[in-house]
Amino acid sequence: MGALRSPRRLRIEVLGGLVVALALIPEAISFSIIAGVDPRVGLFASFTMAVSIAFLGGRPAMISAATGAVALVIAPVVREHGMDYLIATVLLAGLIQVLLGVLGVARLMRFIPRSVMVGFVNALAILILLAQLPHLTGVSWVVYAMVAAGIATIVLLPRVTTAVPAPLVGIVVLTVITVAFALDVPTVGDQGDLPESLPSLFLPHVPLTLETLQIIGPYAVAMALVGLLESLMTAKLVDDVTDTRSSKSREAWGQGAANIVTGILGGMGGCAMIGQTMINVKTSGARTRISTFLAGMFLLVLVVGLGDVVATIPMAALVAVMVMVSVGTFDWHSIRLATLRRMPRSETLVMLATVAVTVATHNLAYGVIVGVLVAAVMFVRRAAHLTRVVDVAHPDEDTRVYAVAGELLWASSNDLVHRFDYAGDPDNVVIDLSASRIWDASTVATLDAITTRYAAKGKTVTIVGLDEASAERHGRLAGHLGS
Repeated sequence: MGALRSPRRLRIEVLGGLVVALALIPEAISFSIIAGVDPRVGLFASFTMAVSIAFLGGRPAMISAATGAVALVIAPVVREHGMDYLIATVLLAGLIQVLLGVLGVARLMRFIPRSVMVGFVNALAILILLAQLPHLTGVSWVVYAMVAAGIATIVLLPRVTTAVPAPLVGIVVLTVITVAFALDVPTVGDQGDLPESLPSLFLPHVPLTLETLQIIGPYAVAMALVGLLESLMTAKLVDDVTDTRSSKSREAWGQGAANIVTGILGGMGGCAMIGQTMINVKTSGARTRISTFLAGMFLLVLVVGLGDVVATIPMAALVAVMVMVSVGTFDWHSIRLATLRRMPRSETLVMLATVAVTVATHNLAYGVIVGVLVAAVMFVRRAAHLTRVVDVAHPDEDTRVYAVAGELLWASSNDLVHRFDYAGDPDNVVIDLSASRIWDASTVATLDAITTRYAAKGKTVTIVGLDEASAERHGRLAGHLGS
């Protein structure tokens, strides 16, 4: 691997992994609380996910760990059925992700429009910022001062040197100040107990029955889909940031395999973490699997071997890091007045719908689904108004030629039947579709209706100009769709 032969690149990867590991600790503990499990479950999940995906994933430098979206999905399982059913759910979700990856579900990513991607990024930035608010309410002025100092360090240090990641310097400096002056501020240790031993094998004790499948099945499917959607969206974002390509199919089944490993070791499962990934890729400049692997290993060493030291890290330091990640992640260009004036309103609506739903539900998957649906509706609405019917020729007194231009699908062809002069046209009518394409059965049914109306008045219709695909579709369906 090239990074191993380059001391500069290796240093970037190592330090990037360390910064991510430090940022993962409070996040993993928080997500464990959301899921209703012991903090150790979330921390071990973050360790096993990161290490596993470093070898199995399709997107180098992307970070996978325990996430809030997955925690929200699996929380009812823990609450209603207990830890064993949770692990069974994680294992089944992993199997489903492997199956979907092998079947090529990642190819569906090409159907996600750019406006949805922009909304996804902006919503993520807002959620990262909102997640910091609980750490900034009901605290002393010292916390605000420390956050400001941390932000200043992250902004100003790169202007002096980039030898060490600015977030790491900020965390170390603020931790030293907290310990040296015995400041009474919230720390990582206040978020929950850190584990004192390594993860061990955990086989769920659940009956292998249809009833068990009915309990865990819906949650496993939801977890698999939410995890894949977030992971593939994050992989695409990293592709754009690094100007490189990744294997989405490998990432899909790799996420599943990582969740299976995590479940076997008693973790709560997870998926790609876009906030930590942006720390790794944009803030630290990491580009290889080394940083992902080391993030997991550093996390394990920090919480198990150096738990007492990690517990003293002030939350203000980590809040400062995440605030700057939020600022760096947001696509500020998308909300400039010049951009909004130039952008079609439908594109802006798609972006805003994605942001609104994501922020309201705190679920990136829901926002993306709604964004894609809104984009589809907007596209169909535009396509419906682009179809034109023009009277182009009268070769003789008994013939009239119409030219139809535009894409013909259910939205645009339904009112096509009203565009012709059935009573006034001569005996022979030619409909030229050279500038059109038949996309569905609705259009064929509309052409049948037009032919039938003319036939009722003793007139004949000839359809010409069909391309190969349209001719095949029309020939197969015409006259066989009923009244």
